[in-house]
Amino acid sequence: MADFTVGEKDFLLDGRPVRLLSGALHYFRVHESQWGHRLAMLRAMGLNCVETYVPWNLHEPAPGRLRDVAALGRFLDAAHAAGLWAIVRPGPYICAEWENGGLPHWLTGALGTRVRTRDAEYLGHVERWFRALLPQVVERQVDRGGPVLMVQVENEYGSYGSDQVYLRALADLLGELGVSVPLFTSDGPEDHMLSGGCLPGVLATVNFGSGAAEGFEVLRRHRPFGPLMCMEFWCGWFEHWGAEPVVRDAGEAAGVLREILECGASVNLYMAHGGTSFAGWAGANRDGEEHLGTLRPDVTSYDYDAPIDEYGRPTPKFWAFREVLGAYAPGPLPELPPPPPVLGAPVTVPLTQWVAAEDVLAALGSAEEVYAVPPTFEELDVDRGVVRYRFEVPGPRQPYPLRVRGLRDRAVVYVDGVRAGVLTEDDAVLPEPVAGPAVVELWVESLGRVNYGPRLAEPKGITGGVLHERQFLHGVRARGLRLDAFDEVLGDAERIRRLPFRSTAEAGRGLFRGTFEAPVPGDARLELHGLVRGFVWVNGFNLGRYWNTGPQRFFHVPGAVLRDQANEVWVWELEVESATGAEVRFH
Repeated sequence: MADFTVGEKDFLLDGRPVRLLSGALHYFRVHESQWGHRLAMLRAMGLNCVETYVPWNLHEPAPGRLRDVAALGRFLDAAHAAGLWAIVRPGPYICAEWENGGLPHWLTGALGTRVRTRDAEYLGHVERWFRALLPQVVERQVDRGGPVLMVQVENEYGSYGSDQVYLRALADLLGELGVSVPLFTSDGPEDHMLSGGCLPGVLATVNFGSGAAEGFEVLRRHRPFGPLMCMEFWCGWFEHWGAEPVVRDAGEAAGVLREILECGASVNLYMAHGGTSFAGWAGANRDGEEHLGTLRPDVTSYDYDAPIDEYGRPTPKFWAFREVLGAYAPGPLPELPPPPPVLGAPVTVPLTQWVAAEDVLAALGSAEEVYAVPPTFEELDVDRGVVRYRFEVPGPRQPYPLRVRGLRDRAVVYVDGVRAGVLTEDDAVLPEPVAGPAVVELWVESLGRVNYGPRLAEPKGITGGVLHERQFLHGVRARGLRLDAFDEVLGDAERIRRLPFRSTAEAGRGLFRGTFEAPVPGDARLELHGLVRGFVWVNGFNLGRYWNTGPQRFFHVPGAVLRDQANEVWVWELEVESATGAEVRFH
């Protein structure tokens, strides 16, 4: 057991000054079989601490239905075994380029902008969740012999709100539930962010990617005393679908790290190892200075141009950081752990079986019901997945423009069974007018809920209605298909056999299947050919969203997912009209 406290200038461990050299690694973005390797890589880089968020929505997909909350405890135990301290950022909001900033869809759907405030109903849900989660942290605090040194109150709250009553309620709740190690907040080094996000009596830290001296100077204006820490040193960045790749020079990033340490500060590398947003959990951002503009969905890879890449390999940035950090180590740095095994040889997998999208929806989707106006994803209890909306255009009537108000995010549209176009939030009018009578179907996918900014908690799907000329179309039929439904079926051989598979000779949108054998299973890269947008599974493990708009072309397959005998790959394709000859390649 040890005593970790916040002094006037330094962090103190049993009364002795200690500098935290931490790295962010999210347990939920790394296959559990690879936690040990990645944590050993942090140690080899010269770090003495690991930091992780906790995504509420991953662990509570429906109110009161908890899913593997103990994963956090197992990760903290792995960090302890690796010789690392730990910093935990439990939320309830985490940002992290994660779906809805970690908030459950069922919560934001009901409360909207009442989340992240003193609202009693919201705080009631937070308290219930924290009572389930925090025992994983409390029993592993450093004063109980565990690795946990600090726990965060909310996350970058000054970038969002100014409700000090809310922040105090969270801090008091953490203490009530047994958190005895120091609490902290983290915000950008700007006056309005620090004044909105700091809490009296709680350590304040700052987040930035450059300008260390200037950032700490701003922090000192708000907090004259206490240890300096950059809780997020952004040494890389995330990427969006349809945008250019993001790369940061290793030498330049190492120079900023050196500047942080020369200021006498502690640091947390964000990210030390980014990993992967498996299973469609990647979030989205809004562009523009005030984060109110066009939706920019995040890619599946969370490589982040980090010093340890998505596959666990050291990059030039790793070696540059190791050199800087080594000067602050008490002795020689550990050697790197052996690299994970890789796939023995490339494999090409033809997709030989197919189920049409309509049949998949009928087998796995919710019951179709009639609504006066289009229901949102939240009203249909769809977190990640697809909703099919079906409208009837009355007739006879002449052709008029058909437009969707409040579309989020992307709709493939059919008129009387014929594809009529793809609509987005910014381009929501069909290219050709529609005459009546006609039946219009819109297959809408959420590309990720906003994880940062004032449009957090906005609903998904059709949020404003469908207009034919200036007339709303009412009496819409809707049914949802959650990604979780695939996970349940792919783990049940009997339900798989009941799906109406057929030849892929005339395949289009739908569920594809292929089988293969892996020569010497190990980590692999997956590449798709002849497909446009959807999700891919290997042996029932959801690797995440693919989209041929780029920049991501390859998808990380953890070695533990593959078997040395029969393997299966499943692809849920949402957009292509003809997928003859589609295949999956493993490298």
